[in-house]
Amino acid sequence: MASRRLQLIRALHLVSGLRQSSHPIRSYSNYASGASNGLKCSFNTKNISPNLYNGHNAFHWTSGKTMTVRYAMGAELTIFRNERRLSTTQANAPSQTRKMGALKVSMSSPGFVYEPYAPREPISFLQRWFTRSGWRRTKDDIILELKSAYAIAKLRKSGYSKKQFYNEAVIMYKEINTLMAHGDKNSLRKAVTENMFSALKNEIKQRESVWTKVHWELVEPIVKVRTLRARLIGVDRNDLNKLFIQLTLEFLAKHKFEAYDSKGTVVAGNKDKEVLVRDIWVFEKSLFHPGAYWRLCGRISA
Repeated sequence: MASRRLQLIRALHLVSGLRQSSHPIRSYSNYASGASNGLKCSFNTKNISPNLYNGHNAFHWTSGKTMTVRYAMGAELTIFRNERRLSTTQANAPSQTRKMGALKVSMSSPGFVYEPYAPREPISFLQRWFTRSGWRRTKDDIILELKSAYAIAKLRKSGYSKKQFYNEAVIMYKEINTLMAHGDKNSLRKAVTENMFSALKNEIKQRESVWTKVHWELVEPIVKVRTLRARLIGVDRNDLNKLFIQLTLEFLAKHKFEAYDSKGTVVAGNKDKEVLVRDIWVFEKSLFHPGAYWRLCGRISA
């Protein structure tokens, strides 16, 4: 009797495991049919020009295709049942921003990029749908997309417009690159977060030790802008409305660059030549500070 019960328990456990593994596949179908601008998880390098230039070693200074989310109520109830677990992470405030005897937090930025974007390794159709590892991968991909979908939906409640934000992001992209080229640290401080400013300031210092002057120009209109990821960060566990949002954007644009030494001689680049550059930047904004605006908080190597 004991052995039969043990076999029955094992069989029930196996069946429940299979049901849990197959559930994301059904959720994915519902989600795919409900999204009007789906976020692409796979990274297709065939669309990138062979002349693509990664400017991180010289000038790596970042917007994308946001999702319009219309997910079903069933998916909302099952996936977003616990908002704290899935949609946000909790950031600990620095000690200098905490007030004694109170839980009030005053943060201008969490100070880190939450879940930095990285292209997912492609897997075959058979592996994705007919193996346990493929089911787990599909489940992870769905969760990543739904996190971005939920963050965008939350952002829209504050008046977010994709077209308006893209226009603003392109202006910021051009402005920050120009300030970097001119070495204007005072103006640069207003457009980026504190940690990002420290990193850019060091880059300017290193560049000026090699090149006396640089010429940078953006060829407009920009080739492509799309959203790669969206994330929410909570800073107060007692108030779930105190959130920061981070949007990871991809810029595909043509640059003109030229560097000079102390004698005015060209030592790098060619301002008459257009170079295709792919940048991935992370923009951040507070959803609870009055008058908050978008700032650059990070860059990801393309």
